[in-house]
Amino acid sequence: MACTNAPKKTEATVDSTAKTEPAVAAGTIQLADPKIESIYTDYIGLKNSLVAGNAAGSAQTALDLSKALSAYAGCENTALIADKIAGSGDLKIQRKEFTALSSDIIALLKHAELKKGTIYVQHCPMANNGDGGDWLSSDKNIRNPYYGDEMLECGGVVEEIKSKI
Repeated sequence: MACTNAPKKTEATVDSTAKTEPAVAAGTIQLADPKIESIYTDYIGLKNSLVAGNAAGSAQTALDLSKALSAYAGCENTALIADKIAGSGDLKIQRKEFTALSSDIIALLKHAELKKGTIYVQHCPMANNGDGGDWLSSDKNIRNPYYGDEMLECGGVVEEIKSKI
């Protein structure tokens, strides 16, 4: 089950001090729901760690993301995927799990109210042994989380999520 736009039941508790690198440039993306914005910010932090090939950083940012997802009703199963990434020090496993995680978070963001900015859905056709893989980005430029430095710019933008305001 993917994250849904279900009513919120609990307050988010996110430790923003544990980030290893800036996730989203201040003011670039603004979502109406602060819980979804926190999920997005933590997701971008994870994506950036995977792009950098930083397995330890990916584990930490996935842990932050799991906490944010667990606090949002309907995203508990997606939090379990983030937990798998957090529990692995193997970049290959982290990148494989990132595919399912991205699918759920893309579905969540497509139904969220974006107040400012554009979120790009990007796709690498070579990821996952040619099955492909999607991810989200705040930037149109491709920075591939599935291959990092090996094929940093492999992929393209397949969809834009824009503010309806």
